[in-house]
Amino acid sequence: MRGIKKMAVAALASLTLAGCITVEAPDKPIVIELNVNIRQEVIYRLAEDAGNTIEENADIF
Repeated sequence: MRGIKKMAVAALASLTLAGCITVEAPDKPIVIELNVNIRQEVIYRLAEDAGNTIEENADIF
């Protein structure tokens, strides 16, 4: 019986809250700004180029 009472209370509570929630579309469009960090790729390319340069000119270093 306790389970039935808990379910009845939960159902009644959900019915009372159902009228409080409203969903409306915004007037203005949603703007999503994406800032992508490409620093790691640039550093990797520079490191690879530097490594190749050192290998090609080992007598200089």
